[in-house]
Amino acid sequence: SRARKRLERKPLSIERTRGSEMLFGIAPCSLALSQSRRDLFRLFLKQSSGPRRLVMSELVLQATARGVPVHHITRRELDALCRGQVHQGVCLEATPLRFKSLEEAEKPHLGLEESQNQQLVWLALEQIQDPMNLGALLRSAYFLGVDRVVTSQRNSCPLTPTVSKASSGAMEVFDVYSTDDLQSFLKAKTAEGWEVVGTVSNPEDVEDVPVISCLEFQWNKPVIIVIGSEGDGLSLETQLLCHRMLAIPPGRPLHPGIESLNVSVATGILLHSICSQKLKHGD
Repeated sequence: SRARKRLERKPLSIERTRGSEMLFGIAPCSLALSQSRRDLFRLFLKQSSGPRRLVMSELVLQATARGVPVHHITRRELDALCRGQVHQGVCLEATPLRFKSLEEAEKPHLGLEESQNQQLVWLALEQIQDPMNLGALLRSAYFLGVDRVVTSQRNSCPLTPTVSKASSGAMEVFDVYSTDDLQSFLKAKTAEGWEVVGTVSNPEDVEDVPVISCLEFQWNKPVIIVIGSEGDGLSLETQLLCHRMLAIPPGRPLHPGIESLNVSVATGILLHSICSQKLKHGD
Protein backbone atom coordinates (compact mmCIF):
# COMPACT_ATOMS: atom_id res chain seq x y z
CA SER A 1 0.00 0.00 0.00
CA ARG A 2 2.82 2.41 0.93
CA ALA A 3 4.69 1.57 -2.29
CA ARG A 4 1.56 2.19 -4.34
CA LYS A 5 1.03 5.59 -2.70
CA ARG A 6 4.65 6.50 -3.39
CA LEU A 7 4.20 5.56 -7.07
CA GLU A 8 0.99 7.62 -7.27
CA ARG A 9 2.77 10.62 -5.77
CA LYS A 10 5.76 10.46 -8.15
CA PRO A 11 4.80 10.19 -11.84
CA LEU A 12 6.93 7.94 -14.03
CA SER A 13 9.48 9.81 -16.09
CA ILE A 14 8.82 8.98 -19.73
CA GLU A 15 11.72 9.58 -22.06
CA ARG A 16 10.62 11.13 -25.34
CA THR A 17 11.77 9.85 -28.72
CA ARG A 18 14.22 12.30 -30.33
CA GLY A 19 12.46 14.68 -32.73
CA SER A 20 8.97 13.73 -31.54
CA GLU A 21 6.16 15.86 -30.15
CA MET A 22 3.17 14.99 -27.99
CA LEU A 23 -0.26 15.26 -29.58
CA PHE A 24 -3.14 15.47 -27.12
CA GLY A 25 -6.92 15.23 -27.23
CA ILE A 26 -9.24 12.57 -28.66
CA ALA A 27 -9.85 14.08 -32.13
CA PRO A 28 -6.20 14.92 -33.00
CA CYS A 29 -4.91 11.54 -31.75
CA SER A 30 -7.65 9.51 -33.44
CA LEU A 31 -7.23 11.33 -36.77
CA ALA A 32 -3.42 11.12 -36.61
CA LEU A 33 -3.77 7.35 -36.08
CA SER A 34 -6.15 7.01 -39.04
CA GLN A 35 -3.91 8.95 -41.48
CA SER A 36 -0.41 8.09 -42.74
CA ARG A 37 1.01 11.59 -42.42
CA ARG A 38 3.12 11.19 -39.27
CA ASP A 39 5.48 8.55 -37.87
CA LEU A 40 3.83 7.30 -34.69
CA PHE A 41 5.75 6.07 -31.63
CA ARG A 42 3.51 5.48 -28.60
CA LEU A 43 -0.11 6.00 -27.52
CA PHE A 44 -0.68 6.96 -23.86
CA LEU A 45 -4.12 6.46 -22.34
CA LYS A 46 -5.73 7.06 -18.95
CA GLN A 47 -7.80 4.09 -17.78
CA SER A 48 -11.42 5.15 -18.36
CA SER A 49 -14.84 3.96 -17.39
CA GLY A 50 -18.25 5.18 -18.49
CA PRO A 51 -18.95 6.81 -21.87
CA ARG A 52 -15.28 7.43 -22.72
CA ARG A 53 -14.37 3.76 -22.34
CA LEU A 54 -15.69 2.94 -25.82
CA VAL A 55 -13.64 5.79 -27.35
CA MET A 56 -10.50 4.49 -25.61
CA SER A 57 -11.16 0.96 -26.93
CA GLU A 58 -11.42 2.39 -30.47
CA LEU A 59 -8.09 4.20 -30.01
CA VAL A 60 -6.44 0.97 -28.83
CA LEU A 61 -7.77 -0.83 -31.94
CA GLN A 62 -6.48 1.96 -34.22
CA ALA A 63 -3.06 1.91 -32.55
CA THR A 64 -2.82 -1.89 -32.72
CA ALA A 65 -3.69 -1.83 -36.42
CA ARG A 66 -0.84 0.64 -37.02
CA GLY A 67 1.61 -1.27 -34.79
CA VAL A 68 1.79 1.56 -32.24
CA PRO A 69 2.52 0.45 -28.63
CA VAL A 70 -0.19 1.43 -26.10
CA HIS A 71 0.66 2.50 -22.51
CA HIS A 72 -1.93 2.97 -19.76
CA ILE A 73 -0.76 5.68 -17.36
CA THR A 74 -2.17 7.98 -14.66
CA ARG A 75 -3.78 11.36 -15.22
CA ARG A 76 -0.78 13.03 -13.52
CA GLU A 77 1.58 11.37 -15.97
CA LEU A 78 -0.57 12.48 -18.89
CA ASP A 79 -0.66 16.02 -17.47
CA ALA A 80 3.14 15.99 -17.30
CA LEU A 81 3.48 14.59 -20.86
CA CYS A 82 1.44 17.36 -22.44
CA ARG A 83 2.37 20.09 -19.93
CA GLY A 84 -1.07 20.55 -18.41
CA GLN A 85 -3.05 20.88 -21.65
CA VAL A 86 -6.61 19.51 -21.89
CA HIS A 87 -5.74 15.99 -23.11
CA GLN A 88 -9.09 14.19 -22.51
CA GLY A 89 -7.12 11.16 -21.29
CA VAL A 90 -5.13 10.67 -24.51
CA CYS A 91 -1.61 11.56 -25.74
CA LEU A 92 0.15 10.33 -28.87
CA GLU A 93 3.89 10.60 -29.42
CA ALA A 94 4.56 11.33 -33.10
CA THR A 95 6.75 13.24 -35.53
CA PRO A 96 5.67 16.86 -36.19
CA LEU A 97 3.66 17.87 -39.26
CA ARG A 98 5.35 20.43 -41.51
CA PHE A 99 3.90 22.99 -43.88
CA LYS A 100 3.85 21.83 -47.50
CA SER A 101 5.95 23.86 -49.91
CA LEU A 102 3.69 25.72 -52.28
CA GLU A 103 6.35 25.65 -54.99
CA GLU A 104 6.86 21.86 -54.82
CA ALA A 105 3.21 20.93 -54.42
CA GLU A 106 1.70 23.32 -56.99
CA LYS A 107 -0.39 21.52 -59.58
CA PRO A 108 0.16 22.44 -63.25
CA HIS A 109 -1.35 25.86 -63.92
CA LEU A 110 -4.88 25.79 -65.26
CA GLY A 111 -5.52 27.59 -68.52
CA LEU A 112 -6.94 31.07 -67.94
CA GLU A 113 -10.45 30.21 -69.18
CA GLU A 114 -10.57 26.92 -67.30
CA SER A 115 -9.33 28.61 -64.14
CA GLN A 116 -11.96 31.35 -64.35
CA ASN A 117 -14.75 28.81 -64.70
CA GLN A 118 -13.82 27.04 -61.49
CA GLN A 119 -15.31 28.13 -58.21
CA LEU A 120 -12.19 27.82 -56.12
CA VAL A 121 -11.54 29.55 -52.81
CA TRP A 122 -8.14 29.68 -51.14
CA LEU A 123 -7.33 31.21 -47.77
CA ALA A 124 -4.01 33.07 -47.35
CA LEU A 125 -2.81 33.87 -43.82
CA GLU A 126 -0.32 36.66 -43.22
CA GLN A 127 1.61 36.31 -39.94
CA ILE A 128 -0.98 34.51 -37.78
CA GLN A 129 0.97 33.92 -34.58
CA ASP A 130 -1.52 32.54 -32.04
CA PRO A 131 -1.82 28.71 -32.21
CA MET A 132 -5.43 28.81 -30.96
CA ASN A 133 -6.36 31.22 -33.77
CA LEU A 134 -4.51 29.18 -36.39
CA GLY A 135 -6.28 25.99 -35.23
CA ALA A 136 -9.70 27.69 -35.27
CA LEU A 137 -8.98 29.10 -38.76
CA LEU A 138 -8.06 25.63 -40.08
CA ARG A 139 -11.18 24.11 -38.53
CA SER A 140 -13.43 26.73 -40.20
CA ALA A 141 -11.59 26.46 -43.54
CA TYR A 142 -11.96 22.67 -43.55
CA PHE A 143 -15.62 22.76 -42.49
CA LEU A 144 -16.70 25.46 -44.95
CA GLY A 145 -15.01 23.96 -48.01
CA VAL A 146 -11.87 26.06 -48.57
CA ASP A 147 -9.76 24.36 -51.25
CA ARG A 148 -6.33 25.34 -49.92
CA VAL A 149 -4.78 27.25 -47.00
CA VAL A 150 -1.49 29.09 -47.57
CA THR A 151 0.44 30.79 -44.79
CA SER A 152 3.38 33.19 -44.84
CA GLN A 153 6.54 31.58 -43.43
CA ARG A 154 7.79 34.67 -41.61
CA ASN A 155 6.34 35.42 -38.15
CA SER A 156 3.75 32.64 -38.42
CA CYS A 157 2.85 29.96 -35.91
CA PRO A 158 4.12 26.44 -36.80
CA LEU A 159 1.81 23.38 -36.92
CA THR A 160 2.03 22.43 -33.24
CA PRO A 161 -0.04 19.98 -31.14
CA THR A 162 -1.91 23.02 -29.72
CA VAL A 163 -2.90 24.02 -33.27
CA SER A 164 -4.12 20.46 -33.96
CA LYS A 165 -6.23 20.44 -30.77
CA ALA A 166 -7.67 23.91 -31.52
CA SER A 167 -8.53 22.68 -35.03
CA SER A 168 -10.34 19.68 -33.49
CA GLY A 169 -8.02 17.47 -35.56
CA ALA A 170 -8.67 19.20 -38.92
CA MET A 171 -4.91 19.83 -39.16
CA GLU A 172 -4.40 16.04 -39.30
CA VAL A 173 -6.41 15.66 -42.52
CA PHE A 174 -6.03 19.07 -44.23
CA ASP A 175 -2.77 20.08 -45.92
CA VAL A 176 -1.44 23.53 -45.03
CA TYR A 177 0.93 25.20 -47.48
CA SER A 178 3.52 27.87 -46.85
CA THR A 179 5.35 30.48 -48.91
CA ASP A 180 8.33 32.67 -48.05
CA ASP A 181 7.04 35.41 -50.39
CA LEU A 182 3.31 35.99 -49.95
CA GLN A 183 3.27 39.12 -52.14
CA SER A 184 4.84 37.34 -55.14
CA PHE A 185 2.39 34.46 -54.68
CA LEU A 186 -0.58 36.88 -54.76
CA LYS A 187 0.80 38.66 -57.84
CA ALA A 188 1.20 35.29 -59.64
CA LYS A 189 -2.39 34.26 -58.83
CA THR A 190 -3.69 37.65 -60.02
CA ALA A 191 -1.86 37.08 -63.34
CA GLU A 192 -3.63 33.69 -63.59
CA GLY A 193 -7.02 35.41 -63.33
CA TRP A 194 -7.74 35.01 -59.61
CA GLU A 195 -9.34 37.74 -57.52
CA VAL A 196 -7.43 38.69 -54.35
CA VAL A 197 -9.73 39.88 -51.57
CA GLY A 198 -8.44 41.37 -48.33
CA THR A 199 -10.22 41.81 -45.02
CA VAL A 200 -10.52 44.87 -42.80
CA SER A 201 -12.34 45.67 -39.57
CA ASN A 202 -12.28 49.46 -40.01
CA PRO A 203 -12.92 50.71 -43.59
CA GLU A 204 -11.31 54.11 -42.75
CA ASP A 205 -7.95 52.33 -42.33
CA VAL A 206 -7.83 51.44 -46.04
CA GLU A 207 -6.55 53.67 -48.82
CA ASP A 208 -6.54 53.05 -52.60
CA VAL A 209 -8.53 49.77 -52.38
CA PRO A 210 -12.35 49.68 -52.57
CA VAL A 211 -14.06 48.37 -49.40
CA ILE A 212 -17.41 46.55 -49.60
CA SER A 213 -19.58 44.63 -47.15
CA CYS A 214 -19.04 40.86 -47.30
CA LEU A 215 -22.81 40.62 -48.01
CA GLU A 216 -22.30 42.46 -51.33
CA PHE A 217 -19.46 40.28 -52.57
CA GLN A 218 -20.27 38.40 -55.80
CA TRP A 219 -18.10 35.33 -56.36
CA ASN A 220 -17.60 34.87 -60.10
CA LYS A 221 -13.97 33.77 -60.43
CA PRO A 222 -11.40 31.87 -58.31
CA VAL A 223 -10.76 33.88 -55.16
CA ILE A 224 -8.04 34.16 -52.52
CA ILE A 225 -9.16 35.60 -49.20
CA VAL A 226 -6.22 37.16 -47.36
CA ILE A 227 -6.33 37.38 -43.56
CA GLY A 228 -3.94 39.60 -41.63
CA SER A 229 -2.23 39.17 -38.25
CA GLU A 230 -4.09 39.44 -34.95
CA GLY A 231 -2.66 42.81 -33.93
CA ASP A 232 -1.91 44.69 -37.15
CA GLY A 233 -4.15 43.17 -39.81
CA LEU A 234 -2.82 43.06 -43.36
CA SER A 235 0.49 44.77 -44.14
CA LEU A 236 0.26 47.77 -46.46
CA GLU A 237 2.18 45.88 -49.20
CA THR A 238 -0.40 43.07 -49.11
CA GLN A 239 -3.37 45.48 -48.94
CA LEU A 240 -2.23 47.14 -52.16
CA LEU A 241 -2.27 43.76 -53.97
CA CYS A 242 -5.96 43.24 -53.09
CA HIS A 243 -8.63 44.02 -55.66
CA ARG A 244 -11.19 44.66 -52.94
CA MET A 245 -11.41 44.63 -49.16
CA LEU A 246 -14.28 42.96 -47.31
CA ALA A 247 -15.79 44.28 -44.08
CA ILE A 248 -18.34 42.63 -41.79
CA PRO A 249 -21.20 45.04 -41.03
CA PRO A 250 -21.84 45.23 -37.25
CA GLY A 251 -25.31 44.65 -35.86
CA ARG A 252 -25.32 47.78 -33.65
CA PRO A 253 -23.38 51.01 -32.98
CA LEU A 254 -20.14 49.88 -31.30
CA HIS A 255 -18.33 51.24 -28.25
CA PRO A 256 -14.75 52.36 -28.86
CA GLY A 257 -12.31 49.54 -28.07
CA ILE A 258 -14.68 46.71 -29.04
CA GLU A 259 -15.08 47.53 -32.71
CA SER A 260 -13.55 44.36 -34.15
CA LEU A 261 -13.92 40.58 -34.01
CA ASN A 262 -11.39 37.89 -33.15
CA VAL A 263 -9.54 36.95 -36.36
CA SER A 264 -10.82 33.36 -36.48
CA VAL A 265 -14.43 34.41 -35.80
CA ALA A 266 -14.27 37.12 -38.49
CA THR A 267 -12.78 34.62 -40.96
CA GLY A 268 -15.54 32.09 -40.24
CA ILE A 269 -18.20 34.73 -41.00
CA LEU A 270 -16.46 35.84 -44.21
CA LEU A 271 -15.89 32.28 -45.42
CA HIS A 272 -19.50 31.35 -44.76
CA SER A 273 -20.69 34.46 -46.59
CA ILE A 274 -18.61 33.49 -49.66
CA CYS A 275 -18.78 29.68 -49.55
CA SER A 276 -22.59 29.71 -49.23
CA GLN A 277 -22.59 31.14 -52.79
CA LYS A 278 -20.81 27.95 -53.88
CA LEU A 279 -23.72 25.90 -52.51
CA LYS A 280 -26.28 28.11 -54.29
CA HIS A 281 -24.39 27.91 -57.60
CA GLY A 282 -24.15 24.15 -57.25
CA ASP A 283 -27.96 23.73 -56.93
